Amino acid sequence: MATDLDGTIVRDDGSISARTLAALELVESSGAEVVFVTGRPPRWMKRVAEVTGHRGLAICGNGAVVYDLRGERVVGTHTMDVTAARKVSRLLREAVPDVTFAVETETGFMHEPTYPALERDVSIVHAVGPVEELLTGPVLKLLARHHSLDPDVFLALARDRAGAYAEFTHSSSIALVEISALGISKASTLAWFCAQRGIRTEDVVAFGDMPNDLPLLAWAGQAYAVANAHPDVLAAVTRHTGSNQDDGVAEVLEKLFG
Repeated sequence: MATDLDGTIVRDDGSISARTLAALELVESSGAEVVFVTGRPPRWMKRVAEVTGHRGLAICGNGAVVYDLRGERVVGTHTMDVTAARKVSRLLREAVPDVTFAVETETGFMHEPTYPALERDVSIVHAVGPVEELLTGPVLKLLARHHSLDPDVFLALARDRAGAYAEFTHSSSIALVEISALGISKASTLAWFCAQRGIRTEDVVAFGDMPNDLPLLAWAGQAYAVANAHPDVLAAVTRHTGSNQDDGVAEVLEKLFG
């Protein structure tokens, strides 16, 4: 079983309900694997590891990182080449001059002066400057932010201008495009994970809510969209369940594994 976190099993207040935690335990007690597949960077996974009992692996950064929840450590990465990242940032800035960038790397987080860093990231920022100076090594995820564009319009524009060099997606209600190495997605890394364990595609149940979940949901044998999902996700997936607020994922897992 593979599930996204935010907006899927994580409620709007940041919590995971007791019912959902019990459903995840039900899956594991049946002998199946539980894998969290998220756009979050590894540094945002500590609370998830604590709440879920430090079990198993998570795929973070939209497929860029394999993270061991037991030891709270990175065990594998799929990075974007710095040359490709520079090319992408240059093309996007030519298309949208007031775009601003942040960079996720294996060692930390960096951003341009105009990039609005979240409060929980401020303490770990280790460089602030032009993106050209920040891109000095392999990139886990490049983030492009715009202050006013529609998120879907911004994503389409980014793909049109630089889609030959990287993967583009979004998982937010703001104009924040998430950029990964070409060929890397939640689906690609989950497929690798399953191949290592002899798990067939048709035996994978997956849940999601945002465009960055679309590759995962297209790949999995049984895909579910939660009721609060992005319109593109609801349109792409035939199986729907309740919202993140209503324990929609738990509802399905109880029927499948109960």
